[in-house]
Amino acid sequence: MSTITVKDGTEIYYKDWGTGQPIVFHHGWPLSGDDWDAQMMFFLKQGYRVIAHDRRGHGRSGQSSEGNNMETYAADVAELTAALDLKDAIHVGHSTGGGEVIRYAAKYGKGRVAKAIIISAVTPIMIKNEANPDGVPLSVFDEIREGTGFNRAQYFYDFPIPFYGWNREGKTVQEGIKHNWWRQGMMGSVLAHYEGIKAFSESDFTEDLKSLEIPVLVLHGEDDQIVPYNQAPKAAKLLKHGKLISYPGFPHGMPTTEAATINKDILDFIKS
Repeated sequence: MSTITVKDGTEIYYKDWGTGQPIVFHHGWPLSGDDWDAQMMFFLKQGYRVIAHDRRGHGRSGQSSEGNNMETYAADVAELTAALDLKDAIHVGHSTGGGEVIRYAAKYGKGRVAKAIIISAVTPIMIKNEANPDGVPLSVFDEIREGTGFNRAQYFYDFPIPFYGWNREGKTVQEGIKHNWWRQGMMGSVLAHYEGIKAFSESDFTEDLKSLEIPVLVLHGEDDQIVPYNQAPKAAKLLKHGKLISYPGFPHGMPTTEAATINKDILDFIKS
């Protein structure tokens, strides 16, 4: 396996295929780099170098008891990109990974990041508070914590239904995708997944978004049942060079179920 050991001793697993301009993929909670299969194969065939890591506590990476927070996630990416000496890189993040991309690019990416794409992302902030009155109530995240921390196997078996929008009329569960979501989730650490809920729901990326000078593409499904669509226009508005594309009817997990559309729009943005 390809791994690096970051400064606190945690091993970070990654896949690194091909040559050319690097595209780095940042997965969502509670998954792994395997969630990017449809993108890794597509962009590899387009002549890019494709890299996907498993976030600490997820997939094949080390299950540390510390550092399950956005600051450490971004610092781990910084160590990985330095170890691989990535420059002129495109960073693509889904959901929690979208937040990770923005925090990494803002804090560590100068001179290394050319463009960023965030998909169904948790930016600028998910939780409902005085500054974000139309956010998601804390009670929703407490329910996710309870299911994840103390009934994970069943909770993760059920979670793909709204994640991929299969509870909508006329939609059919794709059993292979559902089982693959469960497989990825159960590979990771229950502690990391539990603590990661706070990381993706309460991290505030407002200043990170404002500070970025690079072009950023914001993609979001209008029928996202996990990260509400209203996040996307807020994030795009905060960016100096942001572009928003929204998709009527698309679910949270659209990089998998709508890969052909998503891949084309990412490629067009990279080439623009």
